[in-house]
Amino acid sequence: MAKIGYIMAAAHYDKLEEDRQWMQEYGCVKIVEENDADEKSRPLWKQLMIALERGDELVISKFSNALRGARELAMFLEFCRVKVIRVISVHDRIDSNNELFPETKPSDVLLMIGSLPDEALVLRKASEHVSKLQERMIVQLPPVSTAKERRMDREKTVINLYAAGHPIDDIWKASGFHSRSSVFRILNKYGIKLNRGKHSGPIKKKGERKNSQDKKVEDNQ
Repeated sequence: MAKIGYIMAAAHYDKLEEDRQWMQEYGCVKIVEENDADEKSRPLWKQLMIALERGDELVISKFSNALRGARELAMFLEFCRVKVIRVISVHDRIDSNNELFPETKPSDVLLMIGSLPDEALVLRKASEHVSKLQERMIVQLPPVSTAKERRMDREKTVINLYAAGHPIDDIWKASGFHSRSSVFRILNKYGIKLNRGKHSGPIKKKGERKNSQDKKVEDNQ
């Protein structure tokens, strides 16, 4: 079981360092920080949902920091129920195991659910406002990461998820590639031996696969 933190690191969010410290002191082995430029697509949140395993603990700043409405909340809670994942929301003061925040009442939880859409909308509008201001600036700020770094992060995600035992289709969806073949290309690039059902053994080139198939036909004759 592992403790993982998640923060939507919006430019206007003034409790970022406070949340980092809380999660570190709680024992989070990894703190995922989503850039507010990705508020709509949330690729790191999607990758995190795939990487979580049974019995893990997920620590978030606020539910509105991670989810955008009651529908997403319902799907998320069902996901956590099935995978037995403990959820801790620092600023909502909610712990699904009822161990932290004993002062939190059912009315506080209902208030969080009711205010979730409005709070998520405020976060989205603030992120959009910052993006528009940056686009209008004459002097552009340097990007958070270079194209090479983003590519390396994507490749690292593919390898780590494969090593953790996740199916190829789940890895493909989390990676953001347009085709499944890109996942195999990354695995082949780093010499990863396949061990998923029919995808087992070393990755063969197209010519090698054809020769192997022809040999099987000859052996069966």
